[in-house]
Amino acid sequence: MTSRVNVRSGDLTDLAEVLAMLDGAVAWLTARGQVGQWGSEPWSARPEAVERVEKRLREQTTRIAEVDGSAAGCCVVSDTPADYVDAAAEPELYVALLVVDRRFSGLGVGATLIADACEEARRRGVRLVRVDCYAGNGGGLVEQYVALGFTPLTTFTVERDGRQPWPGRVLGMRLD
Repeated sequence: MTSRVNVRSGDLTDLAEVLAMLDGAVAWLTARGQVGQWGSEPWSARPEAVERVEKRLREQTTRIAEVDGSAAGCCVVSDTPADYVDAAAEPELYVALLVVDRRFSGLGVGATLIADACEEARRRGVRLVRVDCYAGNGGGLVEQYVALGFTPLTTFTVERDGRQPWPGRVLGMRLD
């Protein structure tokens, strides 16, 4: 049986589900010894992280993917990049958050959300979609974005007080 992925608008009422997805991703990464991306503490246990997600859901365009009526993924897009990334030289749609509930891995949820973001960019008359991601752990996440049609553009490092620097990569996708 194949499940269909549907995408709907999201908002602040989806906060608990989005935090649960992020917490699940942290637990999955931690179980694999990969704590460099998001650490080992659940997002929902860190007030500053909850506030950051809350702000995104309130102020930016949020889309929720559902499989059989259950929230399976979230994509938040913005007209501006993260504060640690240089602005593009042209209008862009920036993927500020993308997370897929691990229970729905392999069903194309992430690809569906990225395709939806590209459609949003087209509706806005924007031809560039960019995203940044963690570039550590051998670049596996970068390769996932490449598989979705993005091209690596630049690298950056976020310095963090008392913790290892966070290596990142900006990727872009030009739309027809």
